[in-house]
Amino acid sequence: MGAPLAHFAINADDIDAARRFYEAVFGWSFEAWGPPGFFHIERNDGGPRPVIAALQQRRELVEGRPILGFECTFAVDDVDATAERAVATGGRILMEKTTITGVGDLIWIEDPAGNIVGAMRYDTAAE
Repeated sequence: MGAPLAHFAINADDIDAARRFYEAVFGWSFEAWGPPGFFHIERNDGGPRPVIAALQQRRELVEGRPILGFECTFAVDDVDATAERAVATGGRILMEKTTITGVGDLIWIEDPAGNIVGAMRYDTAAE
């Protein structure tokens, strides 16, 4: 597969309740990171961590459509080329390329069925 799942986020209206739920159900712990209401999910099983996970305040990437499912981001080599292919095949760009310092370049796209997906070019030297 050319673009592996690299990150997922769980969107929640009540962050504290969601944290209690995932701590109890899966044994996850959380570390505050970045903006208010955003936490990295830490695994406690000692296993490899190929996918980064987060719990965050619910948001809308499309106005009037709060994100209810898990929000997934796939690692790509070139977000510009990914955006071009998305548009060429019936998708649309929801968020133009944005650089997150120390993380990389991110875009949000919507597929023809209305599903929202992120594409990130990871680069720890990004500014």
